[in-house]
Amino acid sequence: MIETLTQLFLRDLEKLKTEISSFKDEKKIWELSGDIKNSAGNLCLHLCGNLQHFIGAVLGNSGYVRNRDAEFSRKNVTIRDLVAEIELTSKVLQETFVKLSEDDLQKIYPINVFGYEMTTEYLLTHMAAHLNYHLGQINYHRRLLDI
Repeated sequence: MIETLTQLFLRDLEKLKTEISSFKDEKKIWELSGDIKNSAGNLCLHLCGNLQHFIGAVLGNSGYVRNRDAEFSRKNVTIRDLVAEIELTSKVLQETFVKLSEDDLQKIYPINVFGYEMTTEYLLTHMAAHLNYHLGQINYHRRLLDI
């Protein structure tokens, strides 16, 4: 399961990098429209912060300190810097997953995220789904706003 999770996270972080890099107009990454309340750039920062916190810091002891508010308030980060953050996130996840055993996946995740206990495997599966949810939003934002 660890190998599968590693492959899925790395694949989807690569897709995130492709989506962000595909914006023709860098300003459009930060644009909001209608009921779109979070820009593609802020969703990218949120995904990287989320993964680096819940996987890198909690499971991998990476030392990452999350600032969730900044994930949604920072603006005008360059495509180059967003891509660098995605690449750092991929590296942190690789370093963390290599330390985990299959037995670790069945242990209770060290912090109570949703108000109830869950296994590490459950949390990681949730994180993969969360990544894909926002990845789809970013793809839609790009196709809708970057015309």
